[in-house]
Amino acid sequence: MPSWKPAWFSTGVRSKTADLWRGVEAQHVVSTMRLADNANEQRVLEDLLEKSKPLLPPQAAGRHYLIFTPFRYRSPYPSRFRRPHDPGVWYGAEELQTACAEVAYWKWRFLVDSDGLRESALHTEHTFFLAKVRGRCADLTAAPWKAAVRAWTDPRDLAECQAFADKARDLDVAWIRYASVRVTDGNCGAVFTPESLSLPEPFEQQTWACKTNSGGAWLQRAGGGRYDFPATDWK
Repeated sequence: MPSWKPAWFSTGVRSKTADLWRGVEAQHVVSTMRLADNANEQRVLEDLLEKSKPLLPPQAAGRHYLIFTPFRYRSPYPSRFRRPHDPGVWYGAEELQTACAEVAYWKWRFLVDSDGLRESALHTEHTFFLAKVRGRCADLTAAPWKAAVRAWTDPRDLAECQAFADKARDLDVAWIRYASVRVTDGNCGAVFTPESLSLPEPFEQQTWACKTNSGGAWLQRAGGGRYDFPATDWK
């Protein structure tokens, strides 16, 4: 039996708006530049790559790629509110530090889970941007959901979170607000529909460099600012 109750959906879903930070690796343009001799060749290569990708879901048409990309692909790897091969989920965080922590953790996991990389260091560059989410929300940090806090914050067993997400989708919940498992007092959002997301014009974005090794990861911004995430906090 789950520690949460389906009946809670009748009282625990409210319309809610929030600003969420999300970090993406800045690599696609650089990757194709390495393979092209001039701008025209790169444009052709980008067009070919675009045609090889899955079709956009109808709800994502006309939206910025930073919004629609997570909904375009069905990953074989699970996440907190998504089983393998389920429809995509757009994850963000209310605080920039929390968004950086998520990027740092998954870069570290990628490194330590790779036999050929475990003893080396990764240097990556990331764009963090601020989007707005609006819609019917299940806030797992508030009643009645917070009574099942152990299920929402288990660092390894995601079964209850994924079953909850299935039910939330069935009941047209647009997004879930939940406590971060990486940063104390941090809060995250898992968004199920691209229609619930928007980017103001112009939208805020920042570039951060990340270095990852077996001891953890840190992110630094050229204009100032740094976050350190030791692996001891994740093990």
